[in-house]
Amino acid sequence: MKKKLQNSPVGIFDSGIGGLTVLKEIRKVLPNEDLIYFGDTARVPYGIKSVATIQKYAIQDVNFLLKKDVKLIVVACNTVSSNAMDILRTKFKNIPFVDVLIPNALYASQITNNLKIGVIGTPATIGSGSYRKVLKRFNPKIKVFSKMTPLLVPLAEEGFLKGEITRLVLKNYLGGLINKNIDTLILGCTHYPLFEKEISKICGKKISIVNSALQTARTVKNILEDNDIENRKETFGNIKIYLSDIPVNFSKTVYKFLKLDLKNGIEKVDIEKY
Repeated sequence: MKKKLQNSPVGIFDSGIGGLTVLKEIRKVLPNEDLIYFGDTARVPYGIKSVATIQKYAIQDVNFLLKKDVKLIVVACNTVSSNAMDILRTKFKNIPFVDVLIPNALYASQITNNLKIGVIGTPATIGSGSYRKVLKRFNPKIKVFSKMTPLLVPLAEEGFLKGEITRLVLKNYLGGLINKNIDTLILGCTHYPLFEKEISKICGKKISIVNSALQTARTVKNILEDNDIENRKETFGNIKIYLSDIPVNFSKTVYKFLKLDLKNGIEKVDIEKY
């Protein structure tokens, strides 16, 4: 049984291309693992949907990945991590989940010096108050300053990761948080690491940026190793990408910004069937 699990793939899902930032980091720390990614590009963004709709979509995404016999599912979406983890863990008891919220919050709570942490995310993520609750659980003295940043996911999906428009939007969103004297900023959406260079320029060296992709990948590695189900083969694992819609120039955008060469192609999925 354990041998079968070792050879089974890791499943990853997100509302769009943002979760590929997590896939990239998992690939770095676990190069031998086979990875299956589902991006719900037909229904992106999740962050402006109702909680009921977010939960419905998340269940469909998980059902699809389970058909691929995955051994672990990475919820590479802060919106789902903030609004649907309880229902996913209740409905799917036999599969381990890694969400992006806990690793993010834990790391931020460990590195802050002045206990002032900023969080940017989608309306659904920020509106849920999940980051505030988890950060306060780790350290009740932490002060959390949150900002809804709804334009960033559409900008990322369209490939506007730098340039004047993007900088103006980022400055508008980040200005208030910087004025609160935060020393740590959580990128509360897996799309946001795509803007990390621009965000770092605006925030300056005094503010530490917490990248959800990196922290989540480390958590996945620890879980697989602790349960002795990491892939033991000596060759690179395969990457398979599934999308609910294939945007124009998707492969070019992914290669340009993430340097991921999708050699095995992309397959379209009718996610509503699940």
